[in-house]
Amino acid sequence: MKFKKSQLIVALDVETLSEAKRVVNALSPVVDFFKVGSQLFTAYGPKAIECVTSKGKKVFLDLKFHDIPNTVGNAVSSAVGLSKMLQVKEAISLLTVHIVGGSEMLQYAVKAAQTTAKELKVARPKILGITVLTSDVGLMNTREVVLQRATLAYDNGLDGVVASCQEAAYIRQKFGKDFIIVTPGIRPAGQDAQDQKRVATPAEAIQSGSNFLVVGRPIVKASNPLQAAKQVLKEMA
Repeated sequence: MKFKKSQLIVALDVETLSEAKRVVNALSPVVDFFKVGSQLFTAYGPKAIECVTSKGKKVFLDLKFHDIPNTVGNAVSSAVGLSKMLQVKEAISLLTVHIVGGSEMLQYAVKAAQTTAKELKVARPKILGITVLTSDVGLMNTREVVLQRATLAYDNGLDGVVASCQEAAYIRQKFGKDFIIVTPGIRPAGQDAQDQKRVATPAEAIQSGSNFLVVGRPIVKASNPLQAAKQVLKEMA
């Protein structure tokens, strides 16, 4: 996958479907990608996806699958199947699995995505591996761990990883321009990190080689979400 420019993903980390719809509607003029995570998907299921795809926007399904290989494979198949359920070519553009699940689990995820997409004649979502959570500060050798896990993801056919700005440059150097890097924990210049421990500004993340930047509360909870999104995009540029 080649990228002309890095893209902003706005995290729909909200409590209700009506609030998610409000955010998507407000940001649609400038944002093309939205993250649906555990909170919203657990409460509303496919409706949470539909509120994004109905606007012609893309979904990053961030459920961080981590279980025995067969279970994860089935979960990925179900995610791919949302395209047929919602009658769209691509309901899910990106989805996540935990790399610590191991090689067999990762291989099951990749195969399930490929097989189901082919059977249903829909687009295959790109599968991303979670390296280290941005709230995790307990590791003494974070960079080494992240690179080891990124290598495991790459070797087992994943399309990319989710990693902080601190490791993105090393991942980009080792795995090349086509390996997707999604960076969470983005905070616009001057804003509080809140509960994120390993954060970066939009400009720093772009310079480190990230393809996608995930921003949640600084945009979603802003008094003017559209203006906040425009400010992040400005910093990215």
